[in-house]
Amino acid sequence: QVQLVESGGGLVQAGASLRLSCVASGFAFDSYNMAWFREAPGKALEFVGLVRINGVTTYADSVKGRITISRDNSRNLVSLQLKSLYSEDTADYYCAASRSCVGSGCSSSSTYESWGLGTTVTVSS
Repeated sequence: QVQLVESGGGLVQAGASLRLSCVASGFAFDSYNMAWFREAPGKALEFVGLVRINGVTTYADSVKGRITISRDNSRNLVSLQLKSLYSEDTADYYCAASRSCVGSGCSSSSTYESWGLGTTVTVSS
């Protein structure tokens, strides 16, 4: 079955960097756009960024300049690196897969058919 498993969350100091990983299984990984979303305490789910099937990335304005998302199709792996962490980056981070999202629609959570269970990042100041 389709499975997305995130890892790499934890408690980090403000100003530090983190790297999250998502390992996929059960589907043709290289045929899916892969995204990261996050949900901060008391807030709505937020698009963070994605890497498309062709490797092109799109990032949310809230993290642009601090984020890199990459994929390794040989390992069914998508990674998120976030630098200069702020307390506002505290959230549950989710990996998601979309077979068919197009253009700006890929920033909408409704276009993703598979989700991981998330990994929690807490930034301490």
